[in-house]
Amino acid sequence: MTYSIVARDAATGHLGVGAQTHFFGVGTLLPWAEAGVGAVATQAFVNVDHGPHGLDLLRAGMSAATAVAALVADDPDSEYRQLGVVDAAGGLGTYTGTHCARPWRAHPVTR
Repeated sequence: MTYSIVARDAATGHLGVGAQTHFFGVGTLLPWAEAGVGAVATQAFVNVDHGPHGLDLLRAGMSAATAVAALVADDPDSEYRQLGVVDAAGGLGTYTGTHCARPWRAHPVTR
């Protein structure tokens, strides 16, 4: 099982990604972040392109929610993916495909 979080500190604007999993080398696949742009977590059946592409979309001015929608729409295997994105303004976007691991899958969102 994998848990991840994307976050933005409202006081400083700092962005980050944290993750816990049983897979080795998760740090090379799941977390993507760029100061002043946003942070992306891509998990389940990881599409490593979602990290840099998600940051490109944020850098181009898309909100986190719009970037997630674009990544999902462009991925024929999106039902096996899970994404969490936070943009530099603190906007959030999440997605959990219907074929992600069971027995529990979700993407809780809090502010």
